[in-house]
Amino acid sequence: MKPPEYPFNEKQRQAAVEKYQLLDTLPEDNYDDITSIVSYICDVPISLITLLDKERNFLKSHHGVPFSESPREISFCGHAINSDEPITIIKDSRKDERFIDNPLVKDHQAIFYAGAPLIDSDGFKLGTLCVYDVKPRELTEKQKEVLVSMAKQVVNLFEQRYQNLKLLQFQDTLKKRNEDLKKFAGIVSHDLKSPLANIISLTELLEDDNKDTLDEESLQYLEYLKTSSYSLKDYIDGILKFYKSDDLLHHKQEKIDFEDLVQEIRKITDTDHHVIFNFQNNTEQLITNKAALMQILINLVTNSIKYNSKPETRIEIIVSEYNSFYEFTVKDNSDGIPKEHLDKIFELFSVVEAADKYGNVGTGIGLAMVKKIVENLGGKIAVSSIEGEESIFTFSIAKAILL
Repeated sequence: MKPPEYPFNEKQRQAAVEKYQLLDTLPEDNYDDITSIVSYICDVPISLITLLDKERNFLKSHHGVPFSESPREISFCGHAINSDEPITIIKDSRKDERFIDNPLVKDHQAIFYAGAPLIDSDGFKLGTLCVYDVKPRELTEKQKEVLVSMAKQVVNLFEQRYQNLKLLQFQDTLKKRNEDLKKFAGIVSHDLKSPLANIISLTELLEDDNKDTLDEESLQYLEYLKTSSYSLKDYIDGILKFYKSDDLLHHKQEKIDFEDLVQEIRKITDTDHHVIFNFQNNTEQLITNKAALMQILINLVTNSIKYNSKPETRIEIIVSEYNSFYEFTVKDNSDGIPKEHLDKIFELFSVVEAADKYGNVGTGIGLAMVKKIVENLGGKIAVSSIEGEESIFTFSIAKAILL
């Protein structure tokens, strides 16, 4: 018996095998289906998908044999990956000096062998798709073609697995980064809000104590300082809300009375009592994450109020029910959104240059957070607007099931 030699690039080849994380994994239907089909087409009792590990031949799928690995030094596949042929065929191993006294031949009657190498995209031979028979024989040309084709399909499964592993790793990395950003946002918010509150308080105190002694220019400077401080406070609060918005998804699904929901939003947003609300409910029942939906609607309604210079603010909220989702429309008679800004208003930190009716410029966080929540609820959001006349926000959220 002659043990198979290790390829010249064995270290790199072994690394290629390990990157798929298939060694010592349990049987899987995708691979077992292939060996079953190949066994049938080639009319053989045994079909295997093998991976050549350091000292063993691991059988990812083993149709026709009870074991899942064997020593590499006695493997037929160890010889097959050293061949330049598309298929290694051994018609009668008893007549091949490489396999005389081989335990696979003596104890398991591995007489006939045909193996197609599993070659990855970098050209490394990871193992084989192979068949065995207990008697001497040959394969037809069609059977050889099938063996080679199915070996390519096995490698495709390997590659899909590898891409999925990379995707999961990338998702884990993103999750960790988001957690770090959320933690950072919390720390920054906590560390900045206290001194910022002091600045605001001291500025207001200075203004009150010296309003009769300071000239108009000095008072204006104090007003600038207050305005800037409040803007920074809003910015910090917005960042914290954006990174905490995922926490809303942990709230339970519940049955919601739409009229009560609109009245809650009205109480929260219409502090001046100068807003006319209309609503239309076209659903049999509304079941969703109330906290998340409230956050979406409060942001949209607040914007409708702030960016409306008309004497009377009108807001209409409509909800409709479809097979798998709810659709909400928030329509107002606001000042509208400039056409050049429509495509980017949902981007984080994207700000429409115009100030609201209170003289404040937005932070570019609110609508980005709305979009994030909507997408996390399985929906989409869109906007249309006529500058000077109206804005219409339409968003959907997936239907929930009340457990």
